[in-house]
Amino acid sequence: MPTDALLSVHNLHAGYGETEILRGVDLTVESGEIVAVLGSNGVGKSTLNRTLSGLVRPRAGVIRFDGAEVGNEKPPAIVARGLIHVPEGRRIFSNLSVAENLDLGSYRRGRKHRAQNRERVFTVFPRLYERRSQHAGTLSGGEQQMLAIGRGLMAEPRLIILDEPSLGLSPLLVEELFALIKRINGNGVSILLVEQNVVQSLEVASRAYILAEGKFVMSGPASDVAADPALKRAYLGM
Repeated sequence: MPTDALLSVHNLHAGYGETEILRGVDLTVESGEIVAVLGSNGVGKSTLNRTLSGLVRPRAGVIRFDGAEVGNEKPPAIVARGLIHVPEGRRIFSNLSVAENLDLGSYRRGRKHRAQNRERVFTVFPRLYERRSQHAGTLSGGEQQMLAIGRGLMAEPRLIILDEPSLGLSPLLVEELFALIKRINGNGVSILLVEQNVVQSLEVASRAYILAEGKFVMSGPASDVAADPALKRAYLGM
């Protein structure tokens, strides 16, 4: 396991109550990478995200971010380090405006550069600029997902975890979303992309991990994973 990786996870175990969900997970994300974690519903993807962001305390194992062990840190401290989690389901504030939602993203980190960061988000997501004064609840599903990601970018992430960002979007919007993910990465943000959308995730990622029943059953360059027909049949239902 590289010790100089931006994020490194070793032998991670986590779960809820008496149920163990993650059963010895190893993972790395290098600075500047897009790394995909792929798997069907119920295999532990959300538990992994929640554990990395401090919402679930690991039972065993080591989580290091930017050289510091963060497994026992609380979510605000992890956010302050620049590890930002955009959760599944968008979780925007419907009664607040688009601009107000964005500003809340810089509550813990990035407050000094709030205005510049907001302009940067509007550059990536021009539609949010057009709707900056609208209540977030009036946005389409795709626009709400853009807002959720934009809010994460307001915290000046070094690594951003995107949890099922394409869920519920039309095929056209999914195409647009993955193009935007590549653009965000091109601006210097490392991305952990946790998705069920296998084909497009493997197209944008440099490396991929396949999660099944709480363990990674395969990892490697995304192109190698994409070319493995046995893996697709066994773990991804393709």
